[in-house]
Amino acid sequence: MLEKKIQLENSIFLNVSYTEVNDQKPYLLLLHFSGGTSAIWNGVVPHLQEEFNLIIPDLRGHGKSDRPSSGYHIDDLAGDLHLLLLEFNVTRCHVVGSSMGAEVGLSLAATYPQLIESLVCEGALTNEFGEYGLMDGNDFEIKQEKEKLRNQLAERKEIIFPNREAFVHHYKNPLEKQGLWNEYFHTFIESCMEETSDGRVVHFYKKHVRNEYMDSYWDMLFEEYYKQIFCPVLFMPSEADWSNSRIKQNLHHFSSFLESFEITLLDQSLHAYVWMQMPEKAAAVVKVFLEKQLQKV
Repeated sequence: MLEKKIQLENSIFLNVSYTEVNDQKPYLLLLHFSGGTSAIWNGVVPHLQEEFNLIIPDLRGHGKSDRPSSGYHIDDLAGDLHLLLLEFNVTRCHVVGSSMGAEVGLSLAATYPQLIESLVCEGALTNEFGEYGLMDGNDFEIKQEKEKLRNQLAERKEIIFPNREAFVHHYKNPLEKQGLWNEYFHTFIESCMEETSDGRVVHFYKKHVRNEYMDSYWDMLFEEYYKQIFCPVLFMPSEADWSNSRIKQNLHHFSSFLESFEITLLDQSLHAYVWMQMPEKAAAVVKVFLEKQLQKV
């Protein structure tokens, strides 16, 4: 994989990992989850790089990319990606998104339908609030819940670690207890580290980035995006997503707006983490779906 920082027309710098371009291969854009980096795809890349030109950015506010003071709505992030694809002279591509990455991919496909050939959504399966949300209360109840969530975000404190080993140990513990820790999680956790001027270590994911994204996420109505989608969509709900009757109901509603869609469930898969938890199996699901789309061309 190659890696470089690219300045977009909007002056934002995105850090991008990518394979050497082969004009005979289709393009595939891989988009990480909120608080993630391009490193979440490390276990998936070996299973896709032979068939596709891969473009794997750190989204705005994440990893080594720029962190401006604002601009963290999914539409802002999708706008960055449109400009990034222009830098690569891409006129058509497929997209795989994890959690927030699926939301950004959805926005990209809705806004630039001529650009996106297919979309894999491991996320954007339900709204947070409202008729097609996880919570469907009255306006007052929803307003109260949002305020409670905003207060919780405001109270979050940045953890400062004395060294890199302490940082890794902190994030490794819960993953190890769940039996998830492996080389892909290890590489991802290392990609989240950032040294301070005095040699200590913090997480790159800054409060202003998380807060603005989450505040806009709570108001999101994904059905309005799905209504504008023309490309085939593969939904990849986690096991917990699929066992939640509310999410399943909302997903079926969203899919009713699509001309072509599939739903694939991987046993024991975890939301967002599936790409590191079982990268070979997840990549295989994506490949089967994409091969079907390529056969139509």
